[in-house]
Amino acid sequence: EGSSFLFDASISGPAITHITQVPDGFWAVIIAFIGAYEATRAETGWVDPADCPVDQPGLLRDDYMPGDLKFDPLGLMPGDLKF
Repeated sequence: EGSSFLFDASISGPAITHITQVPDGFWAVIIAFIGAYEATRAETGWVDPADCPVDQPGLLRDDYMPGDLKFDPLGLMPGDLKF
C-alpha cells in the first residue's frame, strides 16, 4: 500500500519501521544540509572564541536572538519585538 512520493512507494508497513527502510543516500544528504546550516548558525550567533573574554566562553552576539532562524516568508513576525 505504499504511498510515498519521495521513495517510489518502497516504504511500507507499520510507521515504526519506516525509518529503517529509508535509502542510505538520503541520510547523507540530510546530515550534510543540517551540518552546513548549524555551522552557519554558529558563526552568526556566537562571538569568535578569539574575541571572547576568558571568563565568558560561548558568548552570544548582541544582535542574535536564539531561535530566530531569519525565515519568515509570510511576514508573520512583528518587527518591533524587544526582549
